[in-house]
Amino acid sequence: MARILVTGSTEGLGYATAEALLAEGHDVVVHARNDRRADALGPLLDRGADLLVADFADRDQTVNAVAELNDAAPIDVVIHNAGAVSGAAVMPVNVVAPFLFTAGLLGPRRHIYLSSGLHRGGRPSLDGVDWTGAHAAGSYSDSKLFVTTLSAAVARLRPDTLSNAVDPGWVPTRMGGAGAPDDLELGHRTQEWLAVSDDAEALTSGGYWYHSGLYQPHPAVHDRAFQDRLLASLEAATGVQLSPH
Repeated sequence: MARILVTGSTEGLGYATAEALLAEGHDVVVHARNDRRADALGPLLDRGADLLVADFADRDQTVNAVAELNDAAPIDVVIHNAGAVSGAAVMPVNVVAPFLFTAGLLGPRRHIYLSSGLHRGGRPSLDGVDWTGAHAAGSYSDSKLFVTTLSAAVARLRPDTLSNAVDPGWVPTRMGGAGAPDDLELGHRTQEWLAVSDDAEALTSGGYWYHSGLYQPHPAVHDRAFQDRLLASLEAATGVQLSPH
């Protein structure tokens, strides 16, 4: 059984993912951005999940969360599910936090990053991007292009790590809206499978997945020069390096 961190797990896809993995007998760490939001995790905590509280829009809280996890039992898998859809928190939550967890967390051999079909409308440009969250600079589509590119860069630079991006579809969650047309159940199955399966396909890296199938992402995702520029920008902004290991 694996020890799995599911970020952004107070509702929607994150909650469903954590609940399913707990039911399979895995050791799950759930995450809420504050104590009030953590109240929704009571049923999962009662079943043995551990709790991480940190607001990923706050750089210091994110860094402290990484340190807290490094002082506890090792994490085997991270499902980077937490997301913001608009406002100044989009880049810190959707891109910087996954970068800091990937760069700083000790132990994980699998990283799954939640992407979106909207990443194809993102701009492969870092001009004017504000990683601090002081200003709303960059769209949701941009952020999902960046985190999908991060996933591909990790797969390239860390061959011993399984790194994949997942488009869960447009599902009826708080973020997706009640009228979203995709299947909520299918929306979390792929990341669960990538997190724990020993199937040959699940042991591949660098993929962009949608409902258990591989698809081609935006061309910039596999552009090594763009990957390197993205990592350099994030490293300069955070003072943290993504070292190969």
